[in-house]
Amino acid sequence: MEGSFRDGLPGEFSLMNQFGVARVTVRKALSQLVDEGLILREPGRGTRPTPNTKTSFREGAKDGSQVQDVKHAQLSGLLENLVSMGLNTSVKVLSVQTLTPPEEVRSNLQLSEDELVQKAIRTRSTQDGPLSYITTWVPAQIAKNFGKRELQKKPILLLLEESGVKVARAEQTITAKLADAVVAKHLDVQVGSALLGVKRLIFDQFDRPLQWLNGLYRPDRYEYQMQLSRVGSINAKVWVSKELSARFH
Repeated sequence: MEGSFRDGLPGEFSLMNQFGVARVTVRKALSQLVDEGLILREPGRGTRPTPNTKTSFREGAKDGSQVQDVKHAQLSGLLENLVSMGLNTSVKVLSVQTLTPPEEVRSNLQLSEDELVQKAIRTRSTQDGPLSYITTWVPAQIAKNFGKRELQKKPILLLLEESGVKVARAEQTITAKLADAVVAKHLDVQVGSALLGVKRLIFDQFDRPLQWLNGLYRPDRYEYQMQLSRVGSINAKVWVSKELSARFH
């Protein structure tokens, strides 16, 4: 925002007259600005720009990692959102190993039987407490330049790109899981509590798999949103995802 509407945006009809567009166009534009985190729309308080807060970090996590003051992410695109989450939460690296992967990991990463992987287990937290329990597998050849210390400081997607690969896309499935004793302890929930289970496969620009991830998220601190649009004729009733975003709190 350039500051033109610092004290609040005009109403929809004023914007229609000012820009000579239909009301549906104004509403769509405002909705997009909300999704990108640029404006706030609240009943009784009108529409106004999001406070222009500079990115700042504070030292406060018990593990010595940096924690950003912002704790709410709303970004377009799955990969952008994942990096934002990495920058807006504190991380604790529980373990990092180089080992022979199980069959599921080998298959997803398209590895030969003699290839090794780096397996890392981490938890992420907001100021309100633990958010997620994440296990990642990366081919050892790619992960050779980063370990526990680097994973403590930066999101793994940034570390992958610093290793010389370009992250291009991701495939992801989300389901429900129950917390076992180990996960329950780290996420501060009861054994058997319902969690959001995420499986994610990251690819480079040549469509080669780079990372296989299993994540468990507390549903009271994380929600995943998908915006859908219908395409084709009215009889087709085909819906496609238009935008992916996530919120954590």
